[in-house]
Amino acid sequence: MNICVIGAGAWGTAFSLHLLRLGHAVTLVPRRLDQALALASTRANTDYLPGFPLPPSLQIGHELAPVLMETEVVLLACPAQALREWCERLHGSLGLATRLQLVISLAKGLELGTHLRPSQVIRAVLPQSAAGALAGPTTAAEVARGLPAAMVLAAETITPFMQEVQAAVSGPSLRLYTSDDLPGVEFGGCLKNIYAIAAGCCDGLRLGDNAKAALITRALTEMVRVGVALGARPETFYGLSGAGDLMATCYGDWSRNHEFGRQLGAGRPADVLLAGRRTVVEGYQTTESFHGLCVERGINAPILTEMHRILFEGKKPADAIPALMTRGLKREV
Repeated sequence: MNICVIGAGAWGTAFSLHLLRLGHAVTLVPRRLDQALALASTRANTDYLPGFPLPPSLQIGHELAPVLMETEVVLLACPAQALREWCERLHGSLGLATRLQLVISLAKGLELGTHLRPSQVIRAVLPQSAAGALAGPTTAAEVARGLPAAMVLAAETITPFMQEVQAAVSGPSLRLYTSDDLPGVEFGGCLKNIYAIAAGCCDGLRLGDNAKAALITRALTEMVRVGVALGARPETFYGLSGAGDLMATCYGDWSRNHEFGRQLGAGRPADVLLAGRRTVVEGYQTTESFHGLCVERGINAPILTEMHRILFEGKKPADAIPALMTRGLKREV
């Protein structure tokens, strides 16, 4: 297949390397021209994925119109808050994209203000394009190395072309499943980042394994409750894009959200941690967006609410513990 990967951060670069190993024609499109020139000349992404040479077969693009002329699938590997801008750029370059059949989001966050899921942003800006999402417990460095992983490819309808993409992207080191619960897959990918910050706070506060295990278990319950209230199916959250991604992100030392939470728990302010970062902590703005959505819909989400108070209302992580531990008692299920 001819595939365009938009966004040359760690994840976009790693997924491009995976696709190249499977024999696909891949063009990686960075956001900035200077980054495109640097990747093309050095054949390395030293800013976001150091230690992984970029093969000569990986094409580096910047102008979308010529890239899209042969593209069959676009993968949007950009932060959730940059998704609309990229879709608008795509919209302006679709005139010669006669082979394009599917636009897939790899983003894991809700758009601020609108509370739209990534695929909803794609459909809003590119109504003529089929939209999907790809999620699951994957770290960029492990995918770049070719270590085993599994993900779920979601769309509202599993078309024959979706199955072609599933087969084309699957290989010895990555197995893809499909799902027609697009909201569930996307909500799971969004929510797990919020709970990974919370798990990091547990570690920063040195609360121990018992507390962290309890938090993650209750976070999964809350994820299901929030997702179902928003129209997703409960079983989706026990799959790769829910429980799988939640566990990986809450325990992985590579997780930006977990590390951000760990430093919060250790006493560092959020604004200091976010200042000057090259990489995006998706869970930060996703907490703001999801909290607004839950308030708007009247959805009870205690962990999410406490994380919003910590991140946006100045509450100290240690002060959130009594709020969660002294809530009214209830049955587990």
